[in-house]
Amino acid sequence: MARRSKEFWESAIQLCRERGWRVAEVARELGVKYQTLYNRVHQARGSGVRTVQEPESVSDENKWLRRENERLTEELEIAKKAAAFFARHQK
Repeated sequence: MARRSKEFWESAIQLCRERGWRVAEVARELGVKYQTLYNRVHQARGSGVRTVQEPESVSDENKWLRRENERLTEELEIAKKAAAFFARHQK
């Protein structure tokens, strides 16, 4: 697999966070593995790297917060379903 440049990953993180795109959509569009991009997004968040521009208005911030809330709700639902699945199929 070809190694991607630092600039490539910074741009991918920008797409995920600044524009409010879902990691899966960006990964599919860029042709990278979801988990790799997901890890990099969360590493950037944890390291204090500021890749998101400050919102220009309260309206912009509200839109971003609604998208983020939707994404987190979806992730929680997936985690709940996975936990239930594994609980049923435990030996």
